[in-house]
Amino acid sequence: MTTTTSHVPEYVPESEGPDGGAAAARPARLIHTESTTEIPVHLLFREEPAAPPAEVKRPAVVAHRPPPEKEDRDTRDIGVRARASAPGVDPDIVERPARVLPGIAGVLAGVCGAAGCAVTAWWAGVLPPFAEEVFGRSAGAGGPGPAQWAAFAGAGALGLFGFGGLARGRTGRAWVLELFGRYRGTVRGTGLLWVNPLLLRRRVDVRLRHWRGEPLPAADRGGVALRVSVLVVWRVRDTARATLGVEDHEGYLRACVEAALLRVPVAAPGAGRGAVQATQDVLTRLVAADAGPVGVEVCAVRPLRVEYAPEVAAAMHRRRLAALDARHRASVVGAVVDSVEDTVTRLTMRGLVDLDDYERQVLVKDLTVAFCAGRGETGS
Repeated sequence: MTTTTSHVPEYVPESEGPDGGAAAARPARLIHTESTTEIPVHLLFREEPAAPPAEVKRPAVVAHRPPPEKEDRDTRDIGVRARASAPGVDPDIVERPARVLPGIAGVLAGVCGAAGCAVTAWWAGVLPPFAEEVFGRSAGAGGPGPAQWAAFAGAGALGLFGFGGLARGRTGRAWVLELFGRYRGTVRGTGLLWVNPLLLRRRVDVRLRHWRGEPLPAADRGGVALRVSVLVVWRVRDTARATLGVEDHEGYLRACVEAALLRVPVAAPGAGRGAVQATQDVLTRLVAADAGPVGVEVCAVRPLRVEYAPEVAAAMHRRRLAALDARHRASVVGAVVDSVEDTVTRLTMRGLVDLDDYERQVLVKDLTVAFCAGRGETGS
């Protein structure tokens, strides 16, 4: 078998030869490396064992990576947006349980301190006359000495610490404890407890609470100004962050709700249940994301009352009335046309009348006027 490369002859203009005459025109080859190769036929049909597949090495990088400049810029933008959306709180401020004792320990300590003071007074000889008649004559005379004063101080301190640290824990209430400005833990227990009297106590309400605010400014999808009253259901999840991470967590929550209403388009008055539910879900997510870092858990943000702002209320009322009137007119016209068509079709199908095009048009006109007049009188 022989394979050759073919070419198309192309003639070049005549040129002068070495002797000054015109040389004969010769064809110019398109493929200058023209060659003829003979391939044995048996090589084309030879059966050879298939070669083992070559091992393909997996590339180190599979996905396409953006340029370093673009990747760094996108990362910076995402980081800036994240920092702007989520407020920063000291990570060391996290609620942890405080060390407290049962109330019986404080009672026993107080009783022991009071008994110690009484025994020291008897020892120092400073009991009142009626007490001496009951307990007998005092052991000492001439007033208390240094030992008696030391015993007085120790017994008095024990009694003050015992009775002064008694506290009553209530369900739904917690105490945030501080010592010289440092957070020492949170007490969520109930019943009679003993807490170190040197600690500063801040009472926090951890029950499920609701807040209904005054009408706040908002806007719908078309940018029309609204006034929205919302119901916020929330509770304090982390008492340490709610007390120490922000100055006033209730005021902070109100500010978060107001900011969310300015960012989310609220369903206009009279919207369907689906639009209202979508608005509620978006508001809940935004307020929960803003209030979560300060230890406040937001369960729901529900729009209760949505109305137009006073400056646009009259215009929107006229617009709604015009839309309702246009809808009513369209429904009346549609009903009249259907009635006329049904009447003409019945008359024609039953063979009661034989109408040409002109008579049909006149009949349709008369029936339309009659039906419209009848509906107008009925509506009035």
